[in-house]
Amino acid sequence: MKKFKKAVALICAALMLTSAVCVGAADADASLDTGIDYTISNPYKDVDWLNYKQYKADLHSHTTASDGSDTLKDMTEAHYAAGFDIVAVSDHGVTDYGWIEQNYTPALRFFIKAFKDGRGQYIEDLDYSGTAANGNTYKYEETKNGDYYTQYDANGNAGQAMMRVPFANEHNPTSINNAHVNSWFVDWGDGRLGGTSDYITPIKTIDEMGGGLTVINHPGEYTNARDEIYAADAYNIEDIAYNYKINKFAGLLTDYESCIGVDMNSKGDGRTRFDRKLWDILLQRVVPTGRNVLGIATSDAHSTGVVYTGYTMMCMESNTVDNLYNCMKNGEFFAASKNLGNYEELKEIADFLTKETDPEKKAMGEELTKIYKNIEVQNANGEDGDGYEAPADVDAPTVNAVIVSDELDTITLVTSADALNIRWIADGECIATGNTIDLDDYSDSIGSYVRAEIFGKGGIVYTQPFTLEYDGAPEAQDNSYIDLWFLASFIPDNIVRLVGMFPFFQQLLDLIGG
Repeated sequence: MKKFKKAVALICAALMLTSAVCVGAADADASLDTGIDYTISNPYKDVDWLNYKQYKADLHSHTTASDGSDTLKDMTEAHYAAGFDIVAVSDHGVTDYGWIEQNYTPALRFFIKAFKDGRGQYIEDLDYSGTAANGNTYKYEETKNGDYYTQYDANGNAGQAMMRVPFANEHNPTSINNAHVNSWFVDWGDGRLGGTSDYITPIKTIDEMGGGLTVINHPGEYTNARDEIYAADAYNIEDIAYNYKINKFAGLLTDYESCIGVDMNSKGDGRTRFDRKLWDILLQRVVPTGRNVLGIATSDAHSTGVVYTGYTMMCMESNTVDNLYNCMKNGEFFAASKNLGNYEELKEIADFLTKETDPEKKAMGEELTKIYKNIEVQNANGEDGDGYEAPADVDAPTVNAVIVSDELDTITLVTSADALNIRWIADGECIATGNTIDLDDYSDSIGSYVRAEIFGKGGIVYTQPFTLEYDGAPEAQDNSYIDLWFLASFIPDNIVRLVGMFPFFQQLLDLIGG
């Protein structure tokens, strides 16, 4: 009877999204006694699913202003062609002040010339109006709500207005261990060289400035988890190096509210394939302190060929800078990727789909089975696996509504029809599948959060975590840490900064074609 009442109430909740009325739903809620009283914190609670739109955003991309191989003009046109509504040009150590006269850091370009195989050959920014390579005309407009790039076809029809994210910057540009931090919305870090192992300086400074947001970029590069072959070895807390780095990230996320989370699937997901494991470890450490850890997916595109890999879908009333800031801060977005490189995740999805009777799901399961079987062979030879790469012309599934009921202890996702598999994750393990999770059915497996992953032929989508409060929930632990970044950074970073101080190197850069 309890399950029947829950089903009735869920149907009513779904109907409410289309302004239907369900008589008796309140009585059904009131009659339930689940044993555990979960309070579910829903990051999407303020999203108006009937009136908001979802805007495709790339929060992390590069140009020839740092170590990208394509110009700002080329990258802008590539993002526009891929249907992006929002783009952050977050060059290394370079703050994005606008797309008309592109900013760059001379000393950084000298080092890129010297060590990055000739990347960053020339700067090509935009005019306020002009013609794109595809023949469309474009306009770049600076308004009080944001800066927008719009193309027009031969008939004068406007495409989407693509917004620039202000003050984007990827910090620690010359870090020898890729300790990178992205920031947006505040002006800090332009031309600041160095940053080996130094997460705290950009994160703490931007937090103290107020009004900015940061994220820990592709942590698998810094932690060296990208070099592991098997998931069991990545982020093994019994390993002293991993334990130190996990403690460091947990402490930063606990201490600095403006650091909203981690980039856990970027580019082709080769280097980040184990970073969902890190995300779950950090959630277990940080959520009991009262903070969430949001998951970001980005392209980290250094060339036009990878702009449509990782991205986010922003749930907003309209595409403005203020709305974007609030959307990111509150977690009102979905991370998404065209790539999935994790063997365990692929095998789990494949094994589920191959048991389905639906021909499309079964075929997808068989395709994924071939991929993970191939990864087994590659791993046995000490090689990284190839992973799944979605077709370029097929979009990932979308989540069209989220329905949360504290009374029923349920979370329901209303997804597009191309969603083939929905997995619910708690404490790093898949505990349920399907559009709805009833927390009462999994009380032995749930800690302080659940999150969902939605897989389709066009890629994978991640919800933000739904954090949970209830009697017996995990208690907060001490996330304090000793940061040893200065030991790793002192010599290399100071040499870089010293070299960058001298005008001679800018003159040398000009002579070699900068």
